[in-house]
Amino acid sequence: MRLTCAFQFLLLTTLATAQVPGRAGEVESVYPDAHTFYLDLHQNPELSSHETQTAAKLAGRLRVLGYAVTENVGQTGVVGMLKNGAGATVMLRTELDALPVEEETGLPYASKKQTKDDSGRDVGVMHACGHDLHMASLFGTAEIMARSKDTWHGTLMLIGQPAEETITGAKRMIEAGLMTRFPKPDVAIALHVGNSLPAGKVGVGPGYRFSNADSLRITIYGKGGHGSQPNSTIDPVVIAARTVVSLQTIVSREVKPGEVAVVTVGYIQAGTKNNIIPDQAELGLTVRSYKPEVRKRVLAAVERITNAEATAGGALHEPRIEHYEATDAVYNDPALAHRLGSVLESSLGKDNVVTEEPGMASEDFSYFTAQGIPSFYFSLGGADPEKYAEAKSTGATLPSNHSPLFAPDVDPALHTGIASEVAVLRDLLNGSVEDLHRSISHTGR
Repeated sequence: MRLTCAFQFLLLTTLATAQVPGRAGEVESVYPDAHTFYLDLHQNPELSSHETQTAAKLAGRLRVLGYAVTENVGQTGVVGMLKNGAGATVMLRTELDALPVEEETGLPYASKKQTKDDSGRDVGVMHACGHDLHMASLFGTAEIMARSKDTWHGTLMLIGQPAEETITGAKRMIEAGLMTRFPKPDVAIALHVGNSLPAGKVGVGPGYRFSNADSLRITIYGKGGHGSQPNSTIDPVVIAARTVVSLQTIVSREVKPGEVAVVTVGYIQAGTKNNIIPDQAELGLTVRSYKPEVRKRVLAAVERITNAEATAGGALHEPRIEHYEATDAVYNDPALAHRLGSVLESSLGKDNVVTEEPGMASEDFSYFTAQGIPSFYFSLGGADPEKYAEAKSTGATLPSNHSPLFAPDVDPALHTGIASEVAVLRDLLNGSVEDLHRSISHTGR
């Protein structure tokens, strides 16, 4: 009996050991295709809302893998569906667009793309936010999932979203019927690469991940005249300067200590010559927050202070305040984040999963989750581990997303991106829909 038990134990151990290289080998088996795709995307970036070739490349690759693909969803959006029996519908999103940034990385595969932006200016184009790595990860993941349908069941929904950088693409896809023409997802997943973590690691966290973002344009109206006779004018530059200073009291004096908000004036534009007082001045603001009630309070304060400073300065007309761009906060369902954090620890190793604090960046993934879809958004380390360690020891900072020098360490990062997405999807695409729903917090924000 002891011999039999020992033999069975040895057999099971041998089988388990034999399975590990096979599972680990999945990523290696798709990596060459994913890496080739990455290089192509990096060298051929396209601006927001102009991702025609990028979308076509992704759609074509997904079709070859057996996905049912629909193109032109919300202009250039791509939807790939792979049904594999009964179960949940899980959405994995990637972005398609690049930025009007001229690349300065010096990489042999650096983008040399030049084009005209929507205003007609000549600009360089670069995947300075890592969307090329996101797309390559999704493609590698799609290939593994299509090859291993015996390891999961349900419906996998892959989204290639345009125009994330202008926070318009997700909204356009929803308006084009994403949630009605296709099965509504039970869960939505996304990741983002950056240099805040070394390649090979991922960052997770419950609750808020990214902030609400509101873009405001304020025009202050004065009365122009000669710079030597300011008494005959109403100087909008002075009113604008006082407004900028007064706006900085909102966070320090009107937001409850411990709550989070940011009010940044990114530009002031006024005048053409040093001795001419202009008729008007323009301010550009970004306002960030997490909680809806804080957002409402801060935006109301911006309007109140702007109008009050104009009145105090004797302006002849009320300022014009344009709220021209906005997106909601990205929020991770707490129970889902806990569950999938454990999944990632099992897949990547506990030391490679870091609990991160929420950030004040923004992104329009929230438009999808605002449809009542629980989400899990996590970070993918992109920094060269040696450069990351050196920067930590010296207090230096590595190039951030949107920098012309931003260049993820592709080999570890792409491997980790694929492995992470596959692990998360397999966990969610097992069991019943009811069990999945029971494991979600369904808490409000």
